[in-house]
Amino acid sequence: MYLIAALIFSVFFLSCEKEKKETTTPEVKKVKKTPPQIKEYGFLLNDFEVVRDTIRLGDSFGGIMDANGVTRGEVFRISETVKDTFNPARIVAGKPYTILKSKDTSATVKAFIYENDRINYTVVDLQDSIKAFTGKKPVTIKRKMASGVIASSLSQAMDNAGLSVLLTDKLSDIYQWKIDFFKIQKGDQFKVIYNERWINDSIYGGIKNIEAAVFNHYDNPYYAFRFGKDSVSGFSKFYDEEANSLQSFFLKAPLKFSRISSRYTKRRFHPVQKRWKAHLGTDYAAPTGTPIWSTADGVVIKSSYTRGNGNYVKVRHNDKYTTQYLHMSKRNAKVGQRVKQGDIIGYVGSTGLATGPHVCYRFWVYGKQVDPYQQNLPSSEPLKESLKPDYYLFIESLKKEIDSIPFKKLPKKII
Repeated sequence: MYLIAALIFSVFFLSCEKEKKETTTPEVKKVKKTPPQIKEYGFLLNDFEVVRDTIRLGDSFGGIMDANGVTRGEVFRISETVKDTFNPARIVAGKPYTILKSKDTSATVKAFIYENDRINYTVVDLQDSIKAFTGKKPVTIKRKMASGVIASSLSQAMDNAGLSVLLTDKLSDIYQWKIDFFKIQKGDQFKVIYNERWINDSIYGGIKNIEAAVFNHYDNPYYAFRFGKDSVSGFSKFYDEEANSLQSFFLKAPLKFSRISSRYTKRRFHPVQKRWKAHLGTDYAAPTGTPIWSTADGVVIKSSYTRGNGNYVKVRHNDKYTTQYLHMSKRNAKVGQRVKQGDIIGYVGSTGLATGPHVCYRFWVYGKQVDPYQQNLPSSEPLKESLKPDYYLFIESLKKEIDSIPFKKLPKKII
């Protein structure tokens, strides 16, 4: 009797154990994930405690280092050792910096990294011995194409197309000799092939250059292809589809992105003197302090102040051409100074007989004041004949590529 009961219990127990094993979830071994290796500025950041911050007004290199446990004596020794590569006195408010510290309890500063700009940086390395070096963040170039149409202004058209304001500046720089941006009209179109910089493949680093563009202005297509550089300035030069230089002897205007408030005329009612008289200049209204540049190379022959002109600068470009710039808030050129096209010679103001901030731009041909917009002004040096075959071969595929980009059109509701 007892033997039969024991056998029944044993069978029941073994059956329960088997069922328990079958229903129990097997134990999963947890694998510890290794954190990703982060390398920046030439250091493996995983090995350090990383402190990131920004230079503030009143900050000094010594103060920052002192706040992170570096003694004044050590700061002096560091500054003297690295002064040829890194000048601690020239750190600028708003610039980011990074401090690398040891991970132990001492939290000793091992490196100070100062970002000169978005790409370039300077490292003060304190690990084994004190030394400093410069570096660049990895930059990727991305080639892009874009198209836009003018509804009100070039900058607004860029914004409507989701393009950078930096591209606006680049495009206006290319066409500043050929297109009067104060006269662009609704419906003008543009296409552009350009290259962007991307830092670490993720941070936008600005426009590297424009390869090709076409601006359809008053139904006339103005092509621009980058080819070579100016031997003096080092800036890229642009030519059209027939190898004509886009650069002219004179710029179209003495400042960027303003509006013409009064044109050259033989009869205008003067807003200050309250009488009819000739206005032998072109007025460009702009905010006070807007840079005014020389429209061509030349020598400053006057830089002075009069009751009517206010602060003004006059530049002789050659025996034929002279220009003058009136009503400046501040002059930035001296008599006898040689200036290049685009050099800042003053800033917009309202000195002299002026009702508001603007620059009055005056133009002389052989000593006679004329309207610059009615002159057939000379172009810059053309492309050498010996280079033209290479140029035509170079732009052949580029022209096909930019012609294949469709022009954008204004929506019917805007037209």
